[in-house]
Amino acid sequence: MKKIKSLLLIAIAILGVALIMGCSQQEVSGPGGGPGQVDLGTASNFAILAKDGISNAPTSKITGDIGVSASAATGITGLPLTLDASGRFSTTPEVTGKVYAADYAVPTPTYMTTAIADMMIAFTDAEGRTLPTATELGAGDISGMTIEPGLYKWGTGVLIASDVTLFGSSSATWIFQIAQTLTVENGVKVILSGGALPENIVWQVGSSASLGTTSHVEGNILTLTAITMATGATLNGRALAQSAVTLQSNTVTKP
Repeated sequence: MKKIKSLLLIAIAILGVALIMGCSQQEVSGPGGGPGQVDLGTASNFAILAKDGISNAPTSKITGDIGVSASAATGITGLPLTLDASGRFSTTPEVTGKVYAADYAVPTPTYMTTAIADMMIAFTDAEGRTLPTATELGAGDISGMTIEPGLYKWGTGVLIASDVTLFGSSSATWIFQIAQTLTVENGVKVILSGGALPENIVWQVGSSASLGTTSHVEGNILTLTAITMATGATLNGRALAQSAVTLQSNTVTKP
């Protein structure tokens, strides 16, 4: 009898630990499945944000603010800037929003320093997430796949050579941890299905991201170096680069 009681107590203890672990995992998961949200902080105010510069070959269409820091406004090229009377921001016909730079009038320098810091914190957060749903999915080639909410990790680059579908609800989340480059080939699309939203998707890229001619990507791209968009490529999300963003007749829409 004592042995049976002991076994029952052990079983109850194991069940209790399992329930606690299950609750803990649920607490860090999004309500629609996938990892907890990555907080972009003030970087979320921008469609395009870069440390070193933003270059553009006209004509692009950007919906949302853009900015550079610690670079001055001279780091933004290919966009005719008109400085506002306040001296705090500029406007340009290709941007539905404001253009900020580190050398504009107070309080813009502090605002931009904070935005860059928040971008880097978000990058580190996304990079540091653990317990991935899958590692090395497709050996780095996810072309043609339908991917459900989750945390996906690669020690290599990721190639998208044919359309990829992200299937999940409006509260579902995805984090793609990519150690090297993200390459989206010409004409290839990232498609959302089931109500999925671009603001709930993070592409954390340990090197650079390249979006091919007329390609389309959904989600927030956070890179350690550059983001390059070839002619006609579109992004429904944010381009947040720790070096530079290069545009060539592109459409970027902040969610």
